[in-house]
Amino acid sequence: MMHERLWKIGEQVVDLSRRGMIMGVLNVTPDSFSDGGRFFDTETAVARGLEMANEGADIIDVGGESTRPGAEPVDTKEELRRVIPVIEQLRRKIDKLIAIDTSKGEVAAWALDAGAAIINDVTGGRGDPKMLPLAAERKAALIIMHMQGDPRTMQISPHYDDVVTEVADFFLQQYGRALQCGVDPMGMAFDPGIGFGKMLMHNIELLKNVARLRAHDRPLVVGLSRKSFLGKLAGTGERSERVAPTLALTALLRGRGADIFRVHDVKENVAALRVAEAILS
Repeated sequence: MMHERLWKIGEQVVDLSRRGMIMGVLNVTPDSFSDGGRFFDTETAVARGLEMANEGADIIDVGGESTRPGAEPVDTKEELRRVIPVIEQLRRKIDKLIAIDTSKGEVAAWALDAGAAIINDVTGGRGDPKMLPLAAERKAALIIMHMQGDPRTMQISPHYDDVVTEVADFFLQQYGRALQCGVDPMGMAFDPGIGFGKMLMHNIELLKNVARLRAHDRPLVVGLSRKSFLGKLAGTGERSERVAPTLALTALLRGRGADIFRVHDVKENVAALRVAEAILS
């Protein structure tokens, strides 16, 4: 963990080698899998964003389109209506980094205008040909995620010959494409997309081999908070009982090389991460 790992976010350069980042999930949607509908109106969403900032989140990740398995797409106008007022208000009230969780270039552009600094694209730059040029032009940090299929179909029957190699190859391919579009290599980070077109065995393989996924020494983002495979592994069907397994993996994966953790339960994951880092250092 002592090896320097830098991530450029706008004018800021963050060193992730000793201190990882917690990214709080803020779903401004009626149907997200874990907290859908709870933060659907602007006021409630902003209050939750402020709460996560107070709990120690480094990044607030605002999304207006559910990407849970089976989710239907949302049109651009509706997605903008959901996320832009939330980003504008959070920008005025907190001095934390804001990410826009979208696969639409137009939504990302509006979000950057409103105060976001990071684009978190679940399609890894493949969903909209405008996304990579936009990240380059606006000097935005960019999280490139791997997903097989799309949210509507991704969990029907995902197949890989070698999931670790295929995800690692995808990262290298998209890194090259992003460079061709002029994206700053220092601004890129990669997310293996746990649960996005992956069966239980695929998720486990990726998490066991997280160090093998690193592309050009760029930061690794992991999002597995409260996901159903944790319930399978822990032997519980209750969503509320997936917090402890999430914390276990935050600590374990920090030791294995993950840098940024996208979570719902900010306070608990911050504590798990800091304790792990204290031991690792």
